[in-house]
Amino acid sequence: MLSKEYIARDPRTGRPLNVAKSRRKKQYIETREGPWLAIQDTDIIPLANGEISDYEISWRSKKYNLQREDGILGLTRLKGPRAVPAHKSLLLALEDERPTIRVSALKALPEVATQKSDELFDWLSVLLDDKDLTVRQAASEALAISAPVFPSGVDIIIHNELRSLEPNRSKQAFKGLESLCEAWPEVACDHIDELFLEPNPELRFKGAKLLGKVLLKSGHIGWDLVSWALNDDDPKVRRAAAKTLPKLAKADTRIATILSERALSDSDSQVRISAVKAIRSLDKDSGRARELILRGASSRDVEVRRVCIEMLPILYGEDVLRGIAIDLLKTETDSKLTKTLSDFATDDSLEGSEAQKNRFLAPAAPIPKLDREVAEAAGKSVGLEPIKPVSKNDDSQLSNIPQSKPKPKVTDLYRSVSQDDMMGYDDDEY
Repeated sequence: MLSKEYIARDPRTGRPLNVAKSRRKKQYIETREGPWLAIQDTDIIPLANGEISDYEISWRSKKYNLQREDGILGLTRLKGPRAVPAHKSLLLALEDERPTIRVSALKALPEVATQKSDELFDWLSVLLDDKDLTVRQAASEALAISAPVFPSGVDIIIHNELRSLEPNRSKQAFKGLESLCEAWPEVACDHIDELFLEPNPELRFKGAKLLGKVLLKSGHIGWDLVSWALNDDDPKVRRAAAKTLPKLAKADTRIATILSERALSDSDSQVRISAVKAIRSLDKDSGRARELILRGASSRDVEVRRVCIEMLPILYGEDVLRGIAIDLLKTETDSKLTKTLSDFATDDSLEGSEAQKNRFLAPAAPIPKLDREVAEAAGKSVGLEPIKPVSKNDDSQLSNIPQSKPKPKVTDLYRSVSQDDMMGYDDDEY
């Protein structure tokens, strides 16, 4: 299905599409801890070869009597030039007749292989079919640990183990493939692509569950794998692939829109729900996203309709929303969704209650402060506020009330003239 030379190109220009760079996570093999860490470097190989039968050490305030199995595990400490004799000792241990020795050798194999790996993976392939169960289990664990560090060394082995009929062997192989998705996503995609060709739907389903780990790291190859999985006959495979669409929507809107549109028409409800979740993550200003949401609002799946109808107020203004809601009400059968659409279709400013209509009325212009004071002083009510009573003892408020003018004094028709008047004296001048 998938060619390693495949290059995604724009159908209009023929130029390669820009794809995400492969982001690899460097893998390390953790060193096992145990009493063998206290063995002297010069004594590791003699103990691993059986030349020393017992080896007494003190580790973490405890006394230990180490055997050959411990010496084999100590081979992981030998680096650089000392790795060559350590590799030779490990090969001897892998072909030993005693199962305990072979198990210890398999535990040391992944870390010794980082220094020198010749023939080690050939032995790993052989011991996966060992007659002893504990040896087979140790070999499967060694494969899972080695897969992300030595993808080419275990490529054929992991291919076979993924299809093993023994549950533990298959489980460990998929564990190694999962680690491979982080370290070498391109290699992992090759294995997933091959799993999609298997007639066993369980293998295809397990492969589809790993798509989320390679989707953003493998570029166009990951997109193609999701596309093929969405066309699978088994609904479990399609569901697993559809769950990656929301993550894809955040990385590449165009590809996510195309795949979500296809998934929205799927016969399985869970696939359709995953498609709607992806559409919710798309750009709300995109015309294509709006079309998909409108289409989903008329879906035969009530859950899809519910999610899409909830998004309508985010995408459209009140006038357009009201028209869409009226059209959807003609075919909607769910009572809850009918109520929601009825709320969208109602214009409160015209059809609402008195209180709802009042919310749309424009507020009255505020009365200037000076006009308010003059009106209150004249004893007139301002707006809906009651007139404040004026205290009789409040001189400040009384001073603001204009006093009535005194009536002019009416003089008599005849007044006797005094001597001062006659002389022209005026008391105010003095």
